[in-house]
Amino acid sequence: MSERPKYRRVLIKLSGEALAGPQGFGVDPLQAEKVASHLAGIADLGIQIALVIGAGNIWRGRRGLERGMDRATADYMGMLATVVNAMALMDAMERAGIITRVQSAIEMRQVAEPYIRRRAIRHLEKGRVVIFGGGTGNPYFSTDTAAALRAMEIGADVLIKATKVDGVYDSDPMTNPQARKFDRLTYIDTLNRRLEVMDSTAISLCMDNHLPILVLNLWEEGALRRALAGEPVGTLVCD
Repeated sequence: MSERPKYRRVLIKLSGEALAGPQGFGVDPLQAEKVASHLAGIADLGIQIALVIGAGNIWRGRRGLERGMDRATADYMGMLATVVNAMALMDAMERAGIITRVQSAIEMRQVAEPYIRRRAIRHLEKGRVVIFGGGTGNPYFSTDTAAALRAMEIGADVLIKATKVDGVYDSDPMTNPQARKFDRLTYIDTLNRRLEVMDSTAISLCMDNHLPILVLNLWEEGALRRALAGEPVGTLVCD
């Protein structure tokens, strides 16, 4: 093992779409296995890893709101969907040889541990990957905000936003070939430019607590490993 990891403890934020199949929705076991293989590829770095996963592959509250659904109800449905994703990912990771624990902010003891900060830290110290489900446990907060909150609670060195794009651009690189990629941004620049890194609540929380955000492409071969080893990968949002 030649790389020396730059970070001791990280939290990786995944979108629910990371588990979706070709149709763009639902849970595809093959996709879960692919995510697990990326995480298995960094197991020998000795880094403590926590995960937060979204629910966009199962439920998008915005659609319910457009039909007049109560906001709190829509948000709770999304929180429950994150636990479904967390369990699917846990299963794939366990089959890949990664010892994993799911903790939920909404208590459901038959399927997940309740979220207890000190227990989560103990799992990490024992080399287990911890997946945080159920968002923050409160409506009106996104899984981006849940990721920022949990990262700070466990004392993570960095919050990694793992996406399908290799960083943050000034416009959509899928539609604009001239889009410019940023190697580094300040929190204020990110907020002022309204760049779609994370929602403004999550970015503000990271800014107030000096937690760096690293945006990278999870599916780029070796990108996550290189980033954890300290190589310049993706876009870093910091002070």
